[in-house]
Amino acid sequence: MASNAVSAFGTLLKIGDGATPTENFATVAELRTISGPSLIAETIDVTVHNTPTPWRRYISGLLDGGEVTFDINFIPTDPTHGYSAGLLKDMTERTRRNFKIIFPDSGNTEWLLPTVITGFEMSSDPADVLLASVTLKVAGPPTLQ
Repeated sequence: MASNAVSAFGTLLKIGDGATPTENFATVAELRTISGPSLIAETIDVTVHNTPTPWRRYISGLLDGGEVTFDINFIPTDPTHGYSAGLLKDMTERTRRNFKIIFPDSGNTEWLLPTVITGFEMSSDPADVLLASVTLKVAGPPTLQ
């Protein structure tokens, strides 16, 4: 039986400009890896004394979009990376921004994510390129399109 798996190669991460009514998205340059969003449903314990068996009972509580982390080849002068217009600027100015993850499947499925940047860690190994690891906190309901 053949698999319907989709290669991850070609996945894109795009950052919105906040324009209305039509937001424009620029591809984040030099994307290496991406993980998330890590969706979470909190649970609420609703166990009572007259439960027929001594097992806890739960219902779903608030939903949380979790985090998205990604690694880039860090280019300080790139408009999507830098301090004057990119990821670093959004983090230091605490800007809420829409991101899109676009999958390389036949329908170009997208996650639209309202986010804030909560982490930016750069590394500079002399045997490697400049790298950065970025963490986004999903700041509202994500939309799978």
